[in-house]
Amino acid sequence: MSALQRVVVPLGERSYDVVVGHGAIAELAGLLPGTARKAAVVTQATVPCSIDLPLPTARIEIGVGESHKTLTTIELVARSFARIGLTRHDVVIAVGGGMVTDIAGFAAATWHRGMPVINVATTLLGMVDGAIGGKTAVNLPEGKNLVGSFWQPSGVICDLDALATLPSRERRSGDGEMAKYHFLTGEDLEALDLTARVARCVSIKAALVAADEREGDQRALLNYGHTLAHALEIVTDHGLTHGEAVGIGLVFAAELARQLDRIDDERVKAHRVVVGDTYGLPTSVPTDLGADDLMALMARDKKALDGLTFVLDGPRGIEIVRDVSTSDVRAALARM
Repeated sequence: MSALQRVVVPLGERSYDVVVGHGAIAELAGLLPGTARKAAVVTQATVPCSIDLPLPTARIEIGVGESHKTLTTIELVARSFARIGLTRHDVVIAVGGGMVTDIAGFAAATWHRGMPVINVATTLLGMVDGAIGGKTAVNLPEGKNLVGSFWQPSGVICDLDALATLPSRERRSGDGEMAKYHFLTGEDLEALDLTARVARCVSIKAALVAADEREGDQRALLNYGHTLAHALEIVTDHGLTHGEAVGIGLVFAAELARQLDRIDDERVKAHRVVVGDTYGLPTSVPTDLGADDLMALMARDKKALDGLTFVLDGPRGIEIVRDVSTSDVRAALARM
């Protein structure tokens, strides 16, 4: 069994540790802020992870599924904070996947205008993406993650023991983000053991967060494959998992880059091989989905300042490309 690994997200006075490995939960007490007198644990009934804290602790359960990732749930959590008597000097512990860390993080960011939060990620997707970097948000009917805040955690625990009970489809959801990191770095992440692989993904994200905390430019590279992915999640009412949608989105991004003559056919093929063969994710848009619905949803993407905006591969690597024509997007979708 690999030893625990610590990755620092370097943000000056707000820097924090991400502890990765089997048994990492034992390090949780050491991440607690010294001011905390109470803890609120935000989690879900289906999360198989229990924690033991040296503080009086109240448990707050939220619903399961994207239909609960709403402002209504934020109100539920905030009113629970009020009943508990939580102050800005106490601590929120988010125990679960990316939805839980988003909800708990957003609630912590807005309770008394900001209080500490620690993320205990229990899914692979949460470990390599959602729990790291301080992006918190909820959905609206008009789109995914449209209302939120940047609020960095005080620390993150990625205990790989939590993955033992993860359903295989949920595990593949994390593989979608790992495939993304494969293209961002060109590294063979599959050659690493799980502890090292998760730690490497965390370190890649940590570097981009440190360089561009509020997603002015560089951090948006972490959204490679996500413009279509978010649209697919909405239009299928989350019938596709996030990782499945990202897998399709990565291949679409390659097809769009090819349409724009940024990459060649071999590079497109490499995307299909990594996504489909290496990570076992879907590589095509479901045949019952219409291009018009997907186009409308992609236009609402947070990166879209003027026209359609995508993160695309090219001769200089992965970068942001703005003002992509609708005709080129439709042509790439037709090949999916």
